[in-house]
Amino acid sequence: MTETVRYMERTRDYYRALGYPSDYVWAHFDDVPFARLDKPLSQARIGLVTTASPPDLGNRDASGQRRVWSEAISAAPAKLFTDNLAWDKESTHTDDRASFLPVEALQERMAEGMVGGLAERFHGVPTEYSQRKTMEIDAPQVLERLRADGADAALLSPL
Repeated sequence: MTETVRYMERTRDYYRALGYPSDYVWAHFDDVPFARLDKPLSQARIGLVTTASPPDLGNRDASGQRRVWSEAISAAPAKLFTDNLAWDKESTHTDDRASFLPVEALQERMAEGMVGGLAERFHGVPTEYSQRKTMEIDAPQVLERLRADGADAALLSPL
């Protein structure tokens, strides 16, 4: 029998343990900010987005604030930094980078003709307690980078 992971309850407990004065409020939208592809997936260039950090934590500024970062797909590290993120560390691990940044799987889909191409960079976006920072600062930066890479769509691979 499989036990249900109470993700939302665990997330609330996690933020309470960190000392936040109010429970985490999940983002929701009356108008979903997504769009249909205007071409077949077999002709589309895909950009990858993860919530992991680079191994050297180089996505932090002088004050320790995490920021959006990008790296060449061709130089994707074997391991990314994930210890700062909330995930069920008793049931799984993050030793398999491909499980949350599936570069090789997408390259295989390209070889099969299922996906048209892969953007030359992948992007990391920090997970934040602040929806304002995510919506007003981080998300526009990721979108700008994906557009600069010529991506037609993004595969979001959060941890």
